[in-house]
Amino acid sequence: MIWIIHRAFPRSSSVHPSMFSPSSTPTPPWPELEKAERLARGAALKWASGIFYRPEQLTRLDQYRSREAQRMCSIESRIKSTIQSYLENVQTGLEQLSLALKEVQEAREALAEAQGELRSQAEAAHTLEPLRELADQHGQLQAVTLLLPQLRAVPEAVARTQALIQGHGFLEAYGVLRELEQLRDEVLDLLGGPELPLFEGLTHLGEELGLAVGKAVGSARQLARDDPALLVAAVRVAELEEQRDIQLQASCPGRPRAWRQRCLGALRRALEEAYFEGLAPTPSGLAGHLAALREALPAELALAESLVAPCCPVDYDVVKLWAHTLHQGLCQHLQKLMDCEDLGTQDIFTLLHWALHIYPGPEMMGHPDLSPEADISDLQPLLSLEAVEQLESTYTEKIKISIAEWLQKALDGEVAEWFREQEPDMDPEGFYHSSLPAVVLQILDENIRVTTMISPSLQERIHGMALRELGIFLRSLLEALEHFSQEHLKDVSKPRHYVPYLLVCLNHYTALSSSVSLLQPAGVSTPTGVSATIESALGDLKKKICRLILDALLEELQPLFVALPSRQWLSSLVMLDKVCEQTASFCSRFSRVRSPMAQMLLSESERAVVLEYLRGLMQGKLVCRNLSERIQVSERMLQDSAQLRELFLGLELEENVQTGAVLGALQELFRLQDPGLLSLEVSSFLHKFPDVSEEHIGALLDVRGDVSREQRQAVLETMQANPPPPPPPEGHRPLFSLVPVPSPTLVFCFPAGSCS
Repeated sequence: MIWIIHRAFPRSSSVHPSMFSPSSTPTPPWPELEKAERLARGAALKWASGIFYRPEQLTRLDQYRSREAQRMCSIESRIKSTIQSYLENVQTGLEQLSLALKEVQEAREALAEAQGELRSQAEAAHTLEPLRELADQHGQLQAVTLLLPQLRAVPEAVARTQALIQGHGFLEAYGVLRELEQLRDEVLDLLGGPELPLFEGLTHLGEELGLAVGKAVGSARQLARDDPALLVAAVRVAELEEQRDIQLQASCPGRPRAWRQRCLGALRRALEEAYFEGLAPTPSGLAGHLAALREALPAELALAESLVAPCCPVDYDVVKLWAHTLHQGLCQHLQKLMDCEDLGTQDIFTLLHWALHIYPGPEMMGHPDLSPEADISDLQPLLSLEAVEQLESTYTEKIKISIAEWLQKALDGEVAEWFREQEPDMDPEGFYHSSLPAVVLQILDENIRVTTMISPSLQERIHGMALRELGIFLRSLLEALEHFSQEHLKDVSKPRHYVPYLLVCLNHYTALSSSVSLLQPAGVSTPTGVSATIESALGDLKKKICRLILDALLEELQPLFVALPSRQWLSSLVMLDKVCEQTASFCSRFSRVRSPMAQMLLSESERAVVLEYLRGLMQGKLVCRNLSERIQVSERMLQDSAQLRELFLGLELEENVQTGAVLGALQELFRLQDPGLLSLEVSSFLHKFPDVSEEHIGALLDVRGDVSREQRQAVLETMQANPPPPPPPEGHRPLFSLVPVPSPTLVFCFPAGSCS
């Protein structure tokens, strides 16, 4: 079958591009042509395989061959016809291009001839240039000749304008000036050259008129009262010139003249000069100076609204201009006062109050009768944040110095009273009294409260500073009390009323501690650490005063406790009677102290007496010789405990806060007849008083006088074997840990003899 296809479509029958090439040189085959040929052969093979699928169809092979040969001839003839037509068109195009090239060459030659002719004509025209210039000058001179009458009148018009300016005829002067400037511009347009000397004075004349107009507008405050027509004329001239600036500023040199801005600037400068330049506080001080401004500035704004504003265009915003100018000038004026003046605390306070409250308030710029145009809320504050910070800081430092001086004076006066020969004063309730706390709190409170008129920030500053100064004052009071006690130690008879004045100071503590919270303004927080400092200083003050009072009590009781315990003490009640009598006399003065300090003093005094009693007992000055003395010691301690309880109950000290019960517990150690049971008794005592030590028990056993070494050792071992005591309850105060135990006497043993 393939043989049949090759016979039907021989390869030599395909059309190759070389058949139509005008050159005999063979060209390499195109890749696209080969691809097309392969596709064509594939398509033919597919077609033939479909046609000659059956053997009986081969009978029609000649018919198919004949038909395909005819198709090939037809296609070849069409291709040859198309190529022939294409070649003919190319020939025609070449002929037309040749003709166009010839025409272009002819046009180039014609243009060259025309250019030569033009050069010759230009040279001829150049020789006529002087004639043209003369013709132009002749035309200009002819036009100027027509203006000669007006030009001759220019000097007279200039002189007239100057006279009008000096006579404040601003509108007429401006009209003449406009005519002269129009004439000058017309002559310049005609001549096209530099300005004639005749018009050289017009620029100066215009500047003179502008200065005069600005000066007149700058005097608006006075003119509005005396000659409003002149003010209106000056403003009108400025407005007309403003319109000329808009028309001519793009084409005329020397424009814009900006007379309107000059007038507004003159208004501002006049206001600043009138109120602030060279202005200083009067002899009445800054307060009087600011009071005068408080009256003058609203009056000035009322003048601007009622007299000046009607003389000016609406867009001048005269009231707003007045308000803003005065505001800016006032800002600079106050800053100069701050920089140049050494302001005191009262001046700073007055300045801050005036700037922050009076000026924007209803008395001045916030007055309901002022025009809305006078609103200054969109302007910067009268005092900047930095200026307010500086003033508040300076005020705080100056007040700090003043408060420190006043507090020191108050303390010096108080200390001087301590050395008086008479008892302290008493208030109507019968308590010892001094003006010191009231003076201190008044000084601090007044300086804190007054700052509410300024700002919360200043109030917070002063509050923190006042508390810090209070802390310093309390420390100074502590130092004064220390000096007071040292003077007393030098001579116990002086000062005469040592203890009463200590009690006065304790009342001071009560008054100060209860009143510190009153210094706290609403909404103001206490600086970090200051409260703790005040509390610490107050606590130290209370401890110091109580310590000095108790030292004075023990100083009086010390001679009475020297012989306690002793056999004289066992046989007589006189010794403790004297102690109770002296204690009652000393503590009776506590009624002059306000609660709860009075109860605290009674409690501490009772505790001090009991501690002193225990100290004497631990000294080992008495050793019982027999059971009878031990019973006697036990009974005496019971009697002493009861006597002390009754004493302090009589002084209105509640029994549950008394410590004298320890004597009743101790007497059990002496009442016990069998020393072998001491371990049980000591365990019970240790449970009640967990801070008792082995040294304390040993000292008490020595007082019994009948405890052997083995029994002592058993007692101590029992104490060691006891579990550690639980933590004491809150508020529990140790007792035995404050009682010293004397060191045991060393016993020396020599090899040659017995221990002695």
